[in-house]
Amino acid sequence: MNDTPSENTGKTTPPRTRIQQKNRRAIMEAALEVFSQYGFRGARLDQIAQTAGLSKPNLLYYFPSKEAIHTELLTCLMDTWLDPLRALDPAGDPREEILAYMRRKLEMSRDYPRESRLFANEILQGARHIRTAIKGELKALVDEKAEVIRGWAERGAIAPVNPHHLIFSIWALTQHYADFEVQVRLILEGREDDPYPEAERYLETLFSRLLAPERA
Repeated sequence: MNDTPSENTGKTTPPRTRIQQKNRRAIMEAALEVFSQYGFRGARLDQIAQTAGLSKPNLLYYFPSKEAIHTELLTCLMDTWLDPLRALDPAGDPREEILAYMRRKLEMSRDYPRESRLFANEILQGARHIRTAIKGELKALVDEKAEVIRGWAERGAIAPVNPHHLIFSIWALTQHYADFEVQVRLILEGREDDPYPEAERYLETLFSRLLAPERA
């Protein structure tokens, strides 16, 4: 990383050393574990420091507060969370684009369950740290893609559907497998060691039928 000028002073900020980069990664990983388990209110700085293998004063050298760590985590997560929706291509086949979006969201629940629970906890607590991002970047992107879906429905490429609620239902039905992972696995114990292959088949059938345009 190159030296970068400070916004306030015009001076350059020296690049982080290897150990500083390592410690920040350790703090972020520990914070993800603690916040996804206990939420913002239940998490404590000493828990994060202990999980990261650092002292609390050492942690505070990198981040001034629990809120600063939480905000950075959520900021990084928001960008990752938006990528599958960004990839929905207006020029693609409507049904396949929507099913591909559903699959990517289900894959994220499988591969990033802690991140999903972190985001869910933040929403349940009022989205205080990401309200601006939700009302800004997320809303703008959802509105943009909703218009794409509305256009597909109007020309008969998919069945008439409320595009915003379609997107909400994809979120709900895919993120459930991360946010309620323990419940899913306990109920399916002895039936499915890995719920995701069958979940994908089920959701593909569900959304394919929902989206199928009526034929005369």
